[in-house]
Amino acid sequence: MKRLSLPGALALLGASLAACAGDSAPAQTPSAATPEATCLPAGDGFLRARLRGAIDADLDWRNDAMQCEGGVRPDGNGLRAVIAGVLPAAGDGPPRNLRFIFGIDLTDAAAGPAQALPTNLTVILEGEKTLFSTGGSTRCAVESLQRRALLAAGGGDERIEARGYCTAPATDGSGSQRLLVPTFEFAGRIHMEKAP
Repeated sequence: MKRLSLPGALALLGASLAACAGDSAPAQTPSAATPEATCLPAGDGFLRARLRGAIDADLDWRNDAMQCEGGVRPDGNGLRAVIAGVLPAAGDGPPRNLRFIFGIDLTDAAAGPAQALPTNLTVILEGEKTLFSTGGSTRCAVESLQRRALLAAGGGDERIEARGYCTAPATDGSGSQRLLVPTFEFAGRIHMEKAP
């Protein structure tokens, strides 16, 4: 199977986002120097993630160097959290814009007190026609999810904090590249028009 063209990648992204949440994510990641990159008003947004395979990196993004947004799925059964930032340059290459889309189910799949919220993960290298997707919520799970209202923001915004893992890799459209995110943890902002 040949590599996706830009229109093909965009169509796949649109389908992934529709399945996860409805509206699409912005097409551009702001740089760390722009005010729009600020994630949470209290300055406590972050993303820590290990990436192995097609991208080999240990990310530790902080509030002012990342963008975050998201909301509730149209069916009310899950959340979509989007975190975007800059992947540091490897060797002599330039920095790259990276976007994570976490589609988190709100139905606990674990028996007993442990939490396991099945999670669909999409990772996009923006401007490079490269998209990795788990293709569903059976490969990743959120084991800790906390939400609280951002009263200062108003309008139904919430701070969301999640910790989770993936047990199998996401793949690109051709199936030739794999990306495993064995652990991830983030705090960001979502907008809740109606709480699930």
